[in-house]
Amino acid sequence: MPKRALIPDAAKPAVAQLKMSPGILSGDHVFLTGVTGSGPDGTMPLDPETQFRSAFAKIANVLSEADLTLDAVVEMTSYHIGLRDHFDLFDAVRLDLFNDPYPAWTAIEAGGLRRENALVEIRIIACTKA
Repeated sequence: MPKRALIPDAAKPAVAQLKMSPGILSGDHVFLTGVTGSGPDGTMPLDPETQFRSAFAKIANVLSEADLTLDAVVEMTSYHIGLRDHFDLFDAVRLDLFNDPYPAWTAIEAGGLRRENALVEIRIIACTKA
């Protein structure tokens, strides 16, 4: 099955450095690499809501490379540092961005994430068929 990398312009420096694809379109599905909430300049905001919204904006940006929106998301796994400290806020942001039918979702407390000061890393699977 052919596959195509989904690489928004803003992600090209990270792709060159890390040798990974932000997303892969394979058949009817898009698989996204885990996304944190760093800003466009690569710095990690200390404000949790800013991180969460930034992560989802980056996800939307990758999906747009396949002409998709967040409505295409069918499964989400979120890895959290301090899950219970910010779960309600993360959930409020999630509910602000997703519509019914909501994606399947697993939230996991993690011992650490690659990006310093990241509170969440989100992994997505989306479907190209409505």
